[in-house]
Amino acid sequence: MNAAEPIIRLDKVYKAFNGQSVLNGVSLSVAPGRTTVIIGPSGCGKSVLLKHIVGLLKPDKGRVFFKDQDITDLSERRLVAVRRHIGFLFQGGALFDSMTVEQNLCFPLEEHRVGTPPQRRQRAADVLRLVGLDGVQNKYPEELSGGQKKRVALARALTLDPEVILYDEPTTGLDPIRADLINELILKLQGELGTTAVVVTHDMASARKVGDRVVMLYRGRLVADTTPEDLAKVDNEIVRHFVQGRASDEELAELRSGRLSTMEAMDEAGSENA
Repeated sequence: MNAAEPIIRLDKVYKAFNGQSVLNGVSLSVAPGRTTVIIGPSGCGKSVLLKHIVGLLKPDKGRVFFKDQDITDLSERRLVAVRRHIGFLFQGGALFDSMTVEQNLCFPLEEHRVGTPPQRRQRAADVLRLVGLDGVQNKYPEELSGGQKKRVALARALTLDPEVILYDEPTTGLDPIRADLINELILKLQGELGTTAVVVTHDMASARKVGDRVVMLYRGRLVADTTPEDLAKVDNEIVRHFVQGRASDEELAELRSGRLSTMEAMDEAGSENA
């Protein structure tokens, strides 16, 4: 693929749940080898957008492309080949509690019939070493700290040597030091492996540290597309309030009136499909 061509492209994607619109005609192109950060308040459609990229959700309208292949209407069977190239770090890690760390890491290799059992165990050790956790193979998720679980989940996302890694709120629930360790891992993986990354977060420190590009979603639409350095200069009141961590006048008025805000309604609709 030509380096100038996007590896991921969304073309006017719409998605609604139970009549509540979540994505409203989103168009986005993701450059290979770069880290694109998607910020925005809860319920604005960030995680829903990620799930469209990997085919876990299908748009009501619009198209989704991976490496110039239209994956919008692919069957689950045909999506398997596409997902082989995409690692997904789910927000909660999504590790199997009944499996050891090694078994969790070998699972995608077994699903895709990659390697022999000894080769799979070696790959598990390799990716654990990459995230600084070699030696925990025989532990169960419940024996790990929150930060360790995130790193094991990231290691699992790396087992198939993906071209793209999707990170859904990678620092949520972590203290600042553990969160910064995850940020450093994201930078390390891009630097050493040259992977394309799409990072969904509302953690502004993380967005500024790992992003080459930052886009902001608000009420299902893109309202900013800039660099981390220029984010604070964006001439948009919604963006300024989010970056500064201040509620808008509209949201404050809705709070005082006791009405369910538009963003809360979107959050409820999105959480059912998280």
